[in-house]
Amino acid sequence: MDVTKPLRADAKRNREALIAAARQVFETGDEIRFDDFARRAGVGTGTLYRHFPTQDALVAAVYQEEVATLCQRAQELQATLPAVVALTRFLTEFVDYVGPRHRLARTLAALMARRADEFTEGSRALERAITELVAAGVAQGGIRSDVSAGSVMVALHGIGGAHDRPDWHTEAEGLITVLIDGLRAADSL
Repeated sequence: MDVTKPLRADAKRNREALIAAARQVFETGDEIRFDDFARRAGVGTGTLYRHFPTQDALVAAVYQEEVATLCQRAQELQATLPAVVALTRFLTEFVDYVGPRHRLARTLAALMARRADEFTEGSRALERAITELVAAGVAQGGIRSDVSAGSVMVALHGIGGAHDRPDWHTEAEGLITVLIDGLRAADSL
């Protein structure tokens, strides 16, 4: 049972400002001292350390928000579109979402390699969102029943990991098309 007290409005704003500043730093690739995150967020260093005692804790918070955003989008698509369309749109939007965040993704990947246990829940949440999209597609007859969300996750990791390629976005979109074609049930082609 989580007994964490909700944050006061000002504390919540400060926390959000710190996360936004960190996201911006990680996306631009700037290298700054940990204390400088406070200045960028417009808060004191005590506020920074109260919310995030280490840079790794701040990176983890950014990761949790990114995953929450992706999971929310998966739910929205699943609630409003036919299953195969929802899955296709999610995967395509994932490419668009990851594109400008490739530096953030690298920062997260490096941290995850050192401290994987702290990121397990986020990975599970994203896999659950994809599992629900795939399961809906199977239930509606548009996706093969022998496909796992894990396979889709592996494809997404590969797409993200190849970001340095010169024509990455076009190739990633092409791979999503190939992936969706391969996921389709034979009778839905």
